[in-house]
Amino acid sequence: MEYLKVFIVGGLICVIGQILLDTTKLTPAHILVIFLTSGVVLGAVGLYKPLIEFAEAGAIVPISGFGYALSKGAIDGVKAKGIIGAFVGGLEATAGGIAAAILFGYIAAIVFDPKTKS
Repeated sequence: MEYLKVFIVGGLICVIGQILLDTTKLTPAHILVIFLTSGVVLGAVGLYKPLIEFAEAGAIVPISGFGYALSKGAIDGVKAKGIIGAFVGGLEATAGGIAAAILFGYIAAIVFDPKTKS
């Protein structure tokens, strides 16, 4: 049952993105920013945490989960370090994901031979 919840919630997030791609003139970059920002906003107002408690990885893995982690880190940083924590907290909370993205992106750039579309 747990896998079903994860699949449904993660799938619904992807369906929303696909609908935006198919029905609007938004680029994938625009949709990425929309999802990231929505994760930040929903995390800041306390609506994303119940979704994570319900669907776990189905809500954490999409880019909106990264936005939630940024907002949660910033909020926790403010509580611990004051106003400077708003800037430092988000980076501390997401440093592992950022480092992994850089590392795996670098490895992919070395291993594969990119070509331009013709």
